[in-house]
Amino acid sequence: MDTLYIDELKERVLSGGEISAEEAYRLAELADEQQDALWQAAGEITRKFCPQVFDSCSIVNARSGRCSENCKWCAQSAHYHTSCDVYPLISREECMRVADYNRAQGIRRFSLVTSGRAMRGADLDRACEYFREMAAKGGMDLCASMGLLGREELQKLRDAGVTRYHCNLEAAPSFFPSLCSTHSIEDKIATINLAREVGLEVCSGGIIGMGETRRQRVELALTLRRVQPASIPLNILCPIPGTPLQDAEPLSGEEILTTIALFRFVHPHVAIRFAGGRRKLPRELQVKALQTGMNGGIVGDLLTTVGSTVADDRRLASTAGYTF
Repeated sequence: MDTLYIDELKERVLSGGEISAEEAYRLAELADEQQDALWQAAGEITRKFCPQVFDSCSIVNARSGRCSENCKWCAQSAHYHTSCDVYPLISREECMRVADYNRAQGIRRFSLVTSGRAMRGADLDRACEYFREMAAKGGMDLCASMGLLGREELQKLRDAGVTRYHCNLEAAPSFFPSLCSTHSIEDKIATINLAREVGLEVCSGGIIGMGETRRQRVELALTLRRVQPASIPLNILCPIPGTPLQDAEPLSGEEILTTIALFRFVHPHVAIRFAGGRRKLPRELQVKALQTGMNGGIVGDLLTTVGSTVADDRRLASTAGYTF
C-alpha cells in the first residue's frame, strides 16, 4: 500500500500536478520502509522535467571573513574563532582570471559571493564594474550572492548584467532561530522578493545535517515554494572547527538520498544542485544522487571548503547519464 501511495503521488507530479504539505510529510514518514521506491520515483520525475544536461555553475569567494552574523555553521562569522581566510573584495584582475578560467571550461554560470550582512557602498560599485566587464565578454550567465540587499542594490546588480540572485533560506523556519539570531528567514524572503521584483531569477536552498529532523527538511522544501527558485543548492554540512556545529553528526548516505528525493517531489521542475559538502561523499553515492534528484552542481572550490574539479564533474555527470 505504501508503494502504491508513492506511485500515486509520482503520477500526479508527472501529470503536472503537485503534492500538498500533508502528502510531503507523509512521504517523509514512508521513506524508512520504502526508500528504494521513493528514490526511483524521484528519478523518474527528474528525467521527465529536467534536461539531461548537468547544470553547472561556479563561484568565487570575493570577500571573506569578519561577518557580523552569528550563523552557527559558518566559518566566516566574526563570532567564532576559525581558520577562515580574511580579505577585502578581490581585485579586478583576480576576478577576471577566475571568470575567464570558468568560461574556458564551459561553466554555465558564474557568481561572486561576499561575506557580511549586506554588500553596499564602494565595494558594491566595484563589484558592479566587474560584472559589467564579465557581461561584455559573454559566454556565462552571471549571479551574485551578497547578503540582505535592498531594492536599490539589487537593481544596480541587475543593471550591471547579473541575471540571478542567490540567498539561501538555509533551514526550516521552525529550526532557523536555533542557528542564527542576527537575521531571520523573513529577512531573507524579503530580499528574495525584491530581487524578483527587479527582474532577477532566484537561487535559494539550504544546508542539511545541522541537527534538523527529516520533517524539518521537508518544511524547508515547502517553504522554498514561497520564493519560487529557479535553482536549489543543497549543501551537506561540512563541520568547521571553531563553530558551534563542529561536532555535528554526519548524515547517512541513505538519508541524503531520501532528502534529495523529497525535494524533487516538492520541486519537480527546479534545478537541484550539489553545493558544499559533497566532496566527502563516496563517488557511487554522488552518482546515485544524480540519478535520484540532483541535476546540477557548483563546481570548483567553494567558499571555505574545497569543492571538485571540472574534470571530475565531467566524468561524474557522464557516469550518471548527463552531458556537461
